[in-house]
Amino acid sequence: MSPTALVLFRRDLRLQDNPAWSAACAENARVLAVYIHAPEEEGQWAPGAASRWWLHHSLSRLDSRLRTAGGRLHVARGDTLEVVRELAGQTGATAVHWNRLYEPASIARDSTLKAALREQGLEAQSHSGALWSEPWQVETQQGGPYKVFTPYWRNLRPRLSAAPPLPAPSIAGFAQASNGLPLEALELLPRIDWAGGLADTWQPGEAGADEMLEIFADDAVNDYVRLRDLPARHGTSRLSPHLHFGEISPRQIHHELDRRARASSARSRPDIEPYLRQLGWRDFAHHLLFHFPHTPTESFNPRFARFRWADADPVLLERWQRGRTGIPLVDAGMRELWHTGWMHNRVRMVVASFLSKNLRQHWHHGARWFWDTLVDADLANNTLGWQWVAGTGADAAPYFRVFNPVTQSKKFDPDGSYLRRWLPELADAAASVVHEPWKDAGLLRRSGYPAPMVDLTASRQKALDAYARRG
Repeated sequence: MSPTALVLFRRDLRLQDNPAWSAACAENARVLAVYIHAPEEEGQWAPGAASRWWLHHSLSRLDSRLRTAGGRLHVARGDTLEVVRELAGQTGATAVHWNRLYEPASIARDSTLKAALREQGLEAQSHSGALWSEPWQVETQQGGPYKVFTPYWRNLRPRLSAAPPLPAPSIAGFAQASNGLPLEALELLPRIDWAGGLADTWQPGEAGADEMLEIFADDAVNDYVRLRDLPARHGTSRLSPHLHFGEISPRQIHHELDRRARASSARSRPDIEPYLRQLGWRDFAHHLLFHFPHTPTESFNPRFARFRWADADPVLLERWQRGRTGIPLVDAGMRELWHTGWMHNRVRMVVASFLSKNLRQHWHHGARWFWDTLVDADLANNTLGWQWVAGTGADAAPYFRVFNPVTQSKKFDPDGSYLRRWLPELADAAASVVHEPWKDAGLLRRSGYPAPMVDLTASRQKALDAYARRG
């Protein structure tokens, strides 16, 4: 058994089912849990404001759990390799463990880190703790990457096991190191406290993830297929930010849902497959990012390289960002995002379609705004989602599929509950006009709700005309 190991926590902020943490605790007499804040190493994709808020609170929760066990989280800031070398020298560590990340910048950093540490004579071990399957493990029959989800899922699904996840390991002892920073020194929290809605909505940390899973498994999973598209209902798991920060793993979710399903009677047993399939999209997103690392900034489909988007319009973009477009479902979604750091997936598709097609603004603008405002902002998922809706991505909806916000609103929020919650101007609107308030000029005048910034029919046709002229 080696004397001491360092464990680098990044976006795996949990003690259960954490392969790096479990391996280090099993193989070493002492461990030091380390978080190194290095936004410069993330490049242009350093965490946005909402992600930083979540990260602060999740790190605080992790530190509390470690202190309960007799240790603490060592917080540092700077170059990862330099910090690791300094800590190894202080503690006498001979091994360094971490769980892999799959963004291009993270892969490059970790490859350099592993080579440098091994050259120095340290054991450097990376582990798989974020996904069901490594992005390179699922291949087509020709040995290449998948570009379409359904055959990818057919290949991945039989590989999945509902075996029990790793328990939180026993810890023989904790190493000590000096010069650790207080968490507040990282300045992750906003200087102006706009995050009250986030705090009211979410409980970051491993315990919060466990509670959210329990709520979903107790109730919503039974009606997942029926409720998942209704933005006024909590019909989805809302586990996405917990998954992004690694406070829970896909394996934990799979095991718990499968365990409960097996314990149910045949008549009441929930069908968990539709939800597992949605989790599969998360693996697929990372599969695509790994094999096509240019896609956060370039359209996956090369036919869109010369597509003529409309010129960036700051006024249009700001009205979209602030939920002042005059299109109720779009505005409700954008205000929910600003207040809670989250938006229902059905509404995400609608607001993305409106921006990239009705307004013909490049999907980059939307992806960047989501990156800064979503608590579950994830480079792989964000890229896949925006390119899917914009029609430029892998397995994407065709560009000529333009979501109609009114049709979507009437279908998935028929009584207007979601609209009334986030648009107080329309709280008292009659059911006949709440989805189309421009049909009642008096309502717009009394409420102050804006008229539509574009005509939905005319703007859709302009988008189709632009698509016909592409290339």
